[in-house]
Amino acid sequence: MMHLTTIAAAVGLAWILRTIDLPNPDSGNYDLRWQHALLQFSLPPLLLLATAVAIVCMGPVGQMVWQWEGWSCDLLAVGFLAYSLVVGGQLFAEVRRSLRQIRTYPHRSILGHSSRLLETPLVFSAQIGLWQPELVVSQGLLDTLDREHLQAVLAHENAHLYYRDTFWFFGLGWMRRFSSWLPDTEVLWQELLLLREIRADRQAAQHVDPLLLAESLLFVARAPLQHAESFCAAFSCAAPRSRIEERIDALLVESPVPPKTNWQAIAWLSLTFIPLFAIPFHH
Repeated sequence: MMHLTTIAAAVGLAWILRTIDLPNPDSGNYDLRWQHALLQFSLPPLLLLATAVAIVCMGPVGQMVWQWEGWSCDLLAVGFLAYSLVVGGQLFAEVRRSLRQIRTYPHRSILGHSSRLLETPLVFSAQIGLWQPELVVSQGLLDTLDREHLQAVLAHENAHLYYRDTFWFFGLGWMRRFSSWLPDTEVLWQELLLLREIRADRQAAQHVDPLLLAESLLFVARAPLQHAESFCAAFSCAAPRSRIEERIDALLVESPVPPKTNWQAIAWLSLTFIPLFAIPFHH
């Protein structure tokens, strides 16, 4: 019953990791909040993926209590991996379609930033793509903001490029889709989106006046996006007013800086490799 027990244990542990209360940092420490949300969001799906890979690598042959156990567990693991790959392929196809569309927009240099101009009155700016995303700026944004506020918005978008947010959130968005049945998936996803924007705001504030950035956020937030794709990092996303206020507050206060090496996070991450350690001992 080794394979069946492994699958049951992985699913149970993934569920528990989403429901237990990990040590929650102070709400004002955005760096630690980011690490906390990222771990609780990504550990369960990574554990499930590692378990499925381990089951497939061990194969259906072995000492089983029931003859059907090996093949049924192997098919279950293959099915889960296939489903996750299909979901990833669909998401990647969406990225390709979006990139093909925005590359039809005229190319412009805006305050020294290479961008694509979207001819719409919508007030909008975003990085769209993967590792090397395209900056998209709307005509409405150019008409709404003066030079100083526009520079603040572009500094925010450049921060998304600095952190490669579109690339990493493509992976997180992939995990979100194939593990949507786990508890608190959407809650943690929204928390990560908020903290991603706060991180970009704070990075941008090192190059522009934070007050200008906060004012720009208020201007742009009046015409938010209807939704945020996994491969789109936008200055203004659809969010409750309280979250816009939280972004502004984060710009105006100092946040404690955590140690460079977070050994607690590394220890939690090592849990995802436990199923792989069983492969050499399989007979």
